[in-house]
Amino acid sequence: IDLGTTNSLVATVRSGTATILKDEQGKSLLPSVVHYAEDRTIIGDEAKSYISQDPSQTIVSVKRFMGRSKADVRFQHPYVLEGSDQNMPTFVTRQGHKSPIEISAEILNALKERAQKAIVHDITGAVITVPAYFDEAQRQATRDAAQLAGLNVLRLLNEPTAAAIAYGLDQNSHINEDQNFAIYDLGGGTFDISILRFSKGVFEVQATGGHTALGGDDIDRFIVKHLKQEFGLNTLDNHQHALLIQTAKKAKEDLTSQTETTVKFLEHTTTLTQTQLAEIIQPVAERTLQVCQRVLRDAKLKVEDIDAVILV
Repeated sequence: IDLGTTNSLVATVRSGTATILKDEQGKSLLPSVVHYAEDRTIIGDEAKSYISQDPSQTIVSVKRFMGRSKADVRFQHPYVLEGSDQNMPTFVTRQGHKSPIEISAEILNALKERAQKAIVHDITGAVITVPAYFDEAQRQATRDAAQLAGLNVLRLLNEPTAAAIAYGLDQNSHINEDQNFAIYDLGGGTFDISILRFSKGVFEVQATGGHTALGGDDIDRFIVKHLKQEFGLNTLDNHQHALLIQTAKKAKEDLTSQTETTVKFLEHTTTLTQTQLAEIIQPVAERTLQVCQRVLRDAKLKVEDIDAVILV
């Protein structure tokens, strides 16, 4: 299971091949979004529609709250959090107080149900991937969430190592012994960089680093900041702010395949180009490179010692 900040998924290995399990609509990715309605809990794609409609009751990027104290949460969000500054906060929802562990368990439970439909046999255990830079509190919070969802955790696997295995690096005949690989993983909410050395058919982690609060969410925030300045918007309510984040996300995604895109928000319209986007998100890229340099120093390597880079 990949319990991601933005999206999650579940896969199984059959006859040595990994197969991603899909839902009834044929979708692989489950958005890591949980909406608390009066009478039911909505997870995934359906929950996404409530992000701008009902932001305070629609929890996104809960992974950023896992194992973190209330004092660690320094970014803008629409939620009402309770608890002491020293402990993991709870979210005030229509269905009562919910901890990040309970919310993560809802996502894991949806993935477990998907797996049970696809696999005839009983599920005896699960391997869950976590950022390499997760500390023990964050790892324990992930284990607790899995336990709450009724999953027996066989192992927590570092995401960069999982990526290396997923790309088949360990089985690639073109790889020579004693090569160094940099696995650069910028996710929705976390950044990981690991230097792996392939030696005697085994991956050795030479050094790992990262940031547990750096990712696509921050890229969206920089775009939001730019659009607020562009449109001359000083104050936005929670509903408008959530809507602007969705607008920023769409613009970012459009610019993956287009050189420019038209951005419309309320009565405002502007154009955003790929060049502008690169400038806007430069601070995020710079912060990742600072971490990369630190990890190279820890591994006692220079840039030219890296044989290949895998972007996750």
